[in-house]
Amino acid sequence: MNSQDKTMPKPVCHPFVAARSALVTTAVMMALAVAPAGTAWSRNITDSAPATADSAGVGGAHGALPNPDPGAGASVGGAVQTYADLVDLAQISPVVVRAVIHRQIRLKPQESPGLAPGFVRLYIEADTTALLVGPDLGESLRFLTDVPLDAAGKVPKLAKMQVLLFGNIVPGKPGDLQLTASDTMFRWSAAFEDRVRAILTALIAPDAPPRITGLREAVHVPGNLLGEGETQLFFATDSGKPVSISVLRRPGEPTRWGVSFGEIVDQSAEPPKPETLAWYRLACFLRPGIPERAAISDTAADKRIAAEDYALVRRELGPCLRTRAQP
Repeated sequence: MNSQDKTMPKPVCHPFVAARSALVTTAVMMALAVAPAGTAWSRNITDSAPATADSAGVGGAHGALPNPDPGAGASVGGAVQTYADLVDLAQISPVVVRAVIHRQIRLKPQESPGLAPGFVRLYIEADTTALLVGPDLGESLRFLTDVPLDAAGKVPKLAKMQVLLFGNIVPGKPGDLQLTASDTMFRWSAAFEDRVRAILTALIAPDAPPRITGLREAVHVPGNLLGEGETQLFFATDSGKPVSISVLRRPGEPTRWGVSFGEIVDQSAEPPKPETLAWYRLACFLRPGIPERAAISDTAADKRIAAEDYALVRRELGPCLRTRAQP
């Protein structure tokens, strides 16, 4: 602990009053402040309990359901995170760190604005064990988190628990961490950390699929034979990098499609594998239908086929499942 940090607890009578009060003030101020470039907060840090909102976001109308994979990780509040949940959080969390809790202090009700019924707000001290992404945090961490009371209405004992934290540093407060949301302290497991590391690696890869911001053009071109043709879908992205989907129809054959992340529309491209960043970019952000301005086929019949092919792509991608509100 930094001996010069006057807001941190000292080994005297009521040692944690100053620390928790300072952290409450910091959390509220940070939630109201303008975040650094590239940072977004999923909701006010003082809100409790993960929201089970509709997962439609920009693209769909798929209800939020828990991921059945126990290795996906769960918040200390119990909510299991889906692949889409984790990518959402990874994109808005400048810090992802593994730590071991060694001390917890329950905050008073007046120090816990926005606390949900059945939850308690804790001041946590933890030891850093691994930094997955972010600046050097030092050997110890301090943060606030909301956790549910147990079945007996008591505060759970978290000492010695290994956790994975998504958050951000507090400027000018070495070792202080602001969680991305009040529930982004997750029970650690090796499988969960491996999954998160894979997502973080995919996000920073030079060939990472860009974020899709809309459907730019959708065109169907009929072939020479009855039932033959190709639909091409061209997407706008936040980086300007091209993304396109080609849907091929051949008489007597199943319709097949693939996605290309490059200038060349590759007719041999394949659909993205589930729970990959390419899948996430499409499944979680394609709109329910083709906007009228994007339907540029020559005839009404070709526009209808393009719409059918677009619907097939969305159907085969499957739902983008989320257990928390989209940031």
